[in-house]
Amino acid sequence: MSAPTPSSSTPLSVVILGCGRVGSTLARQLSREGHSVTIVDMTSDAFRRLGTKFKGQRVIGTGLDQDTLRKARIDQADVFVAVTQGDNTNIMASQVARQVFSVPRVIARIYDPIRAQAYREMGITTLCTTTLAAGIIRAEALGTPDSGPVMQVVEAADRAYLEMAG
Repeated sequence: MSAPTPSSSTPLSVVILGCGRVGSTLARQLSREGHSVTIVDMTSDAFRRLGTKFKGQRVIGTGLDQDTLRKARIDQADVFVAVTQGDNTNIMASQVARQVFSVPRVIARIYDPIRAQAYREMGITTLCTTTLAAGIIRAEALGTPDSGPVMQVVEAADRAYLEMAG
């Protein structure tokens, strides 16, 4: 059985760990698109980033605690995303999501490129924002042929964020 894809018309159930800038932005976007979103963070103050129009569920706790993850309905999740500030937390929570709860699609933001590759080889989709940002900046600085399309994607993402925030 293949995991649902974000482009499918069926709403997905998504659990996001970390309600910082990335987590809150992703939660608002997915919720507005009609997906069922639960966001987990250790402090209730972090949820202020979601604004008043966010329709998803908020759960206070750590993503390493299985009871907290159950409260977030991870057992029903199609997608788990870990975007806390800590690589260790993101990696460990992603492993729990994959191995304990069998979430079909698990995505972790990782800052350390070596760790990102190691966990990618274990079947966890990792996005190393360090190498992504460096690659985009390098392409733009050198004016490489692929910098145009990359910058178009970056600018489109920025516009979408500003429209959502406004």
